Amino acid sequence: RFRRSWGGLCMKILLIAGGWSPEREVSLSGARAMVPALEARGHQVTFFDLLADFNHLLDEAQKHDFALINLHGAPGEDGLVQAMLDRVGCPYQGSDPAGSFLALNKCAAKQLFRLAGLPTADWAFVPAPPEKDWQPSLPYPLFVTGTARRPSLRLGRAANRAELDDVRGQIFAAGEEVIMEPELHGKEVTCGILGEEPLPPILIEPVAGAFFDYESKYAQDGAREICPAPIGDEITARVQEMTLAAHRVLGLRGYSRADFILGQDGSLTLLEVNTLPGMTATSLVPREARTIGLDFGQLLECLINLGLADCGKK
Repeated sequence: RFRRSWGGLCMKILLIAGGWSPEREVSLSGARAMVPALEARGHQVTFFDLLADFNHLLDEAQKHDFALINLHGAPGEDGLVQAMLDRVGCPYQGSDPAGSFLALNKCAAKQLFRLAGLPTADWAFVPAPPEKDWQPSLPYPLFVTGTARRPSLRLGRAANRAELDDVRGQIFAAGEEVIMEPELHGKEVTCGILGEEPLPPILIEPVAGAFFDYESKYAQDGAREICPAPIGDEITARVQEMTLAAHRVLGLRGYSRADFILGQDGSLTLLEVNTLPGMTATSLVPREARTIGLDFGQLLECLINLGLADCGKK
């Protein structure tokens, strides 16, 4: 059902990439890989660097049939671009502004996870530098990141107050609030959603570091990514069920990807949900899609179809 084309039409597609987040180069690299896959399916693609041409976004959107957003961080995952496209009636893939914004803010997302009964780690929210005698309410070691949900980019482990102050200071200096969570032991599992159907999960085993940080994610051979994850049918089903539940409680659409820690006792802890997962041929969601028979071009076509269908529901 995911392989059909939207009426067999070839469209003018605005491929939005770049932006000005710290992951700008990753965004541009991924978008460049999308161009030949889209052109091979007959689409006319305009590569649009948001950093260089932001003031012309709406003018360009009105000249195109569809926008494919390949941005990481803000703008993009915060819903700003989606809100602008909505104003001029340009359809796009993935979640609307509200769902994007809720998923990006880790504290907001974790509150919704708890409300839905989804297992997520305890957390402490520190929106501003605290008093000198302040002490964290959670035990060390702590994982510390900004709330704007690019945890692998600005993530630190703190085993004591001095390390905590150092990591926290870097996050405050970047203009973000701080969220702290206790260290979780186990393996990282990630699972994508396509439409309303969970994809086969992936087991991630970092090689370059002790945890799946930014360097492990993007370094060559930084992690082993095993798909389908060798975690057994029962745990696979629970991962997929929780992924769909998280997708729905955040009000997402089209596609997303949820990350978990799988404990040695079989417990699952939901870490976060990504509304604009990486979209190169070797990224996690495309890798999952291949296991159900969708190549990269077919996956992109599916995202376009889903976005057009969602646009028709407005």
